Amino acid sequence: MRPRDGRVVSNFIVQALNGEPITIYGDGTQTRSFCYVADEVEGLYQLFMRGDSMPTNIGNPTEYTVRQLADVVVELTGSKVPIVTRPLPEDDPKVRRPDITRARQMLGWEPKVALKDGVARTIEYFRTLMGTDRMAHRG
Repeated sequence: MRPRDGRVVSNFIVQALNGEPITIYGDGTQTRSFCYVADEVEGLYQLFMRGDSMPTNIGNPTEYTVRQLADVVVELTGSKVPIVTRPLPEDDPKVRRPDITRARQMLGWEPKVALKDGVARTIEYFRTLMGTDRMAHRG
C-alpha cells in the first residue's frame, strides 16, 4: 500500500497520522471486508499449490462498516481528528464480502489476522514510511 493510493484503509490512516479529518463517502454504513496482506499472500500461495482451475475467492468474509473502520483507525492512531462525510459516488458498492467457502473446503485456508491487528500493523508501516514516529493529536 502507498500513502495516497486511494484505498479506504490507507486514506484513513494517512489522514489520521497527518492530523487531517477522516473522510467517509456516504453515511459510512456501506460494508467492506479487509484481508491483511500476509493472509492474502498465504491464501494465494495455497491456491497456486493446491487449487484447481475453478474460481476461488481469497479474502476475509468478515464485514465492517466504513464507519467502524474509521473508528478503529482513530482509536489505534490516538488521533483526535474529526470524521467528516461527503456524498457517496453513484458507483460505490454498498456491500463487499467474499464467499471463501471453496477456499476453506479445498485448501483448508482462512484468514487469521483480525481487523484491529491488521490495522495496527499497517499504521506502524505507514508511520515508518512517512517518517512520523509521533501520533497525530491535533483536533
